[in-house]
Parts: sequence; structure tokens; C-alpha cells
Amino acid sequence: MGIPHRKYLLILSLLFAVWWALLAIRPWDRHTWLLENALAVAAAALIIGYHRKLLLSRISYTLIFVFMCLHQVGAHFSYAEVPYDAWFQSLTGRSFNQLVGWERNNFDRVVHFSYGLLLAYPVREVFLRVADVRGFWGYFLPLDLTMSTSMLFELIEWGAAELFGGDLGQAYLGTQGDIWDAHKDMALASLGALVAMLVTYALNRRYQRDFNREWAESLRVKGKRPLGEDALARLMRDSK
Repeated sequence: MGIPHRKYLLILSLLFAVWWALLAIRPWDRHTWLLENALAVAAAALIIGYHRKLLLSRISYTLIFVFMCLHQVGAHFSYAEVPYDAWFQSLTGRSFNQLVGWERNNFDRVVHFSYGLLLAYPVREVFLRVADVRGFWGYFLPLDLTMSTSMLFELIEWGAAELFGGDLGQAYLGTQGDIWDAHKDMALASLGALVAMLVTYALNRRYQRDFNREWAESLRVKGKRPLGEDALARLMRDSK
């Protein structure tokens, strides 16, 4: 923890660049790999581009790094083709899917759960430091954003599948014949974020001295006057 934040970010960035380059070699399908990396590259560029204005904690950068590495594994093999079961069998001689009762390749489900579990805390840090949210909202809003972005990603997947069609569209969508695949993915991402926020809540409740006061203050009504048409009337009146 003695490593300066920017140096720590640089180290993780270099490690991720190496991991990305290795997994960019001969992916299962180059077109699927390109589609899977579009958002990942945009996210990495955003993090690097804004680190001078918003330098996150080492914990947040570590969580983002782990998620991005998992995503690159899925992008390399195509999520539905990640051979985790074959890897497990080579190590133990047993099928992992049979051991836990899975009937499909669930690497995508694991990563969707990890999306919420690993990224909800960095999102919380941004909300606290940029929007200055406190108390209840510091736990609810990261959960809410995780749920909404998970839904948005499923819509993007659907749109890409419709746009490209054929095997490429189906490979990117990765439903594996499950008509409820998108719903389950969103549910798992939400569950991961809920777990992350519950753990954060428990730690803060245990160690934060003003926890109860901050929580109560966050739920107190600050604006006594109604908004909507009342606020519009006030704006029109004040503008004269």
C-alpha cells in the first residue's frame, strides 16, 4: 500500500497491456474479439484519460483490473467457448460443470456477477467524490447504476446481434439457447453489486463513527418546496 497511486495505476496498466496483447494473439474469432473489446478499450481510455482529475483508490483500480482481465479471457475464447471445464479436468480429472451441476458454459454468468461485485465499489467512490452523495445514497446509487448499465449492455448486445446477424451476431450475444439469458445476466450483475454494497455497508457501519448520523441525514428532506409545475411557475416568475 506504500506504492503511490499513480505509480500503482501505471503498474496495473502495464500488466493489463501485456495480458491484452497475449490474449489478442489468435483469438477464437477475430471479429467477436473486436466487438468484445470495443467497450473495454473505451473504458480503459476513460480511466487513463481522467486519472489526473480523478485518481481512484488502489482498491478501486485493483477491482477494475481484475474485471478487465476476466473480460479479456472471455473476449479471447468467446464467452461461450472458454474452456474452463477442460482446464479443471486437466488439473483434477473431474468435470467442474458436473461437480456443480451446470449444464452450459457459465463463464459469461461468472463475469456478469463479477461486473457487479468488482465494479460497484469503484462506482461508489466516484459517486462519493464527484456527486458528494452520502449515507443511504452512497450504497443505493452504485447498485442502481450497475443494474441500469447491465441492462444497457444487454440492449447493446441485442442491437449488435441484429446489426451483424449470422454466426457473428450469435457468438457476440452468447445466449447458448437460453431465452432468459439476458434476464439472468442482469440479475447476476445486480446480485454482485448488492453483495459488494452489503460488505461495504457492514465495514462502514462497524468502523465509521458518524455512520448513523450520516445515514439519517441522507434521508432527511432538504427541499421543503414542491418541484414540478410549482418550480416551473417560480422560474417563470423570477425570470420576469
